[in-house]
Amino acid sequence: MNDRKTVLICDDEPMLRELVRASLDAGYRFAEASDGVVALELAHELKPDAMILDLMLPRRSGLDVLADMRADERLRDIPVFVVSAWPERREAVLEAGANAFITKPFDPDELKRSIERILQAS
Repeated sequence: MNDRKTVLICDDEPMLRELVRASLDAGYRFAEASDGVVALELAHELKPDAMILDLMLPRRSGLDVLADMRADERLRDIPVFVVSAWPERREAVLEAGANAFITKPFDPDELKRSIERILQAS
């Protein structure tokens, strides 16, 4: 059980966090943040294996969280999957250092495959 990867889910919608957990199943440990400030705090504390990040977060946007992570040597290598209802932000998000951009509403199988592909490579 100790070899399970930790995924930090950052979204202000509890139902979306639940959907992500259900999509990835019991093969992972999960931590959750409902705003950008808590997302960064948990990233520092837990050093998760991956982060699923919404762009529209209270207190600190997902794009700001991503920029802070990529500028921090302790966090810059954590794979970040941005899940957003704003497909026009895809290019900016990928340029900012996200590993993947997944449009809401998302296909749970696509999310799982994307995360597994990145985590198996690390």
